[in-house]
Amino acid sequence: EVAPLNAFILAEIMHEVGLPAGVFNLVSGTGPEVGAAISSHPDIDMVSFTGSTRAGKAVAASAAETVKRVALELGGKSANIVLDDADFAAVIPKGLFACYLNSGQTCTAHTRMLVPNSRYDEAVEIAVAAAEATQVGDPTEEGMHLGPLISQAQWDRVQDYIQKGIDEGAVVVAGGLGKPEGHETGYFVKPTVFANVTNDMTIAQEEIFGPVLSIIGYEDEDDAIRIANDSLYGLSGGVWSGDQDRAMAVARRMRTGAVDVNGGSFNIAAPFGGYKQSGYGRENGPYGIEEFLQTKSMQR
Repeated sequence: EVAPLNAFILAEIMHEVGLPAGVFNLVSGTGPEVGAAISSHPDIDMVSFTGSTRAGKAVAASAAETVKRVALELGGKSANIVLDDADFAAVIPKGLFACYLNSGQTCTAHTRMLVPNSRYDEAVEIAVAAAEATQVGDPTEEGMHLGPLISQAQWDRVQDYIQKGIDEGAVVVAGGLGKPEGHETGYFVKPTVFANVTNDMTIAQEEIFGPVLSIIGYEDEDDAIRIANDSLYGLSGGVWSGDQDRAMAVARRMRTGAVDVNGGSFNIAAPFGGYKQSGYGRENGPYGIEEFLQTKSMQR
């Protein structure tokens, strides 16, 4: 309800291409009102919901009253594993971008960067340089830069998480509290990097939805996979290695619905969805269509 214009544009497109009336309908409103009505209505057979895990649980509970099918695409706290044979100078900045995309307001954001303890300081140094080089600015202007967050409430939420990170012993090595210099007007957040993060900290376990990266050290490959899987979520993730086969082997052991291997780009035809509290069901491709189908068996 805080970003409705793209949905209105989609409705206009549907009308302009001549889709028959009733095939697509747009009903705008807040989640507690319109969302609750849709999820509980007895004449609606299936609900596909994208949003927070908290809201997804409410949708599933409401839908259960009429035993309708539900697909949920919820939050994430995705781990980006950088193996010891990766080219750190090349991949650490790319990992930072995967965290900061859309100013961090992305469910698939790679917000936990896992690096070997033997190269931890090197990784932090590269990440700090990349964060400090990240520009913040008006999203309507040309160029590569981070725009503001969606609302005052979200800005406050991100600031609270940064403060929790500090309070729990993580070290701000880039960015931090407050607004970037020269951008005091608007919901801008400093591109932030935390070092000395352990996976039990709040900033490593909860979805922040802002440009905040946590760098976590690991001992060996098994330890990296253990840390990556030590989360309530399982939506996305990444693996970087100089050996493609090694990266694929690690990716297979991650309990998450999607893994970018050595920067593999998002495939719109591939099934997309989560494990654990990141939801269930899949979007995109044939799997996404099948979510809306019922199977019927007829004998004669």
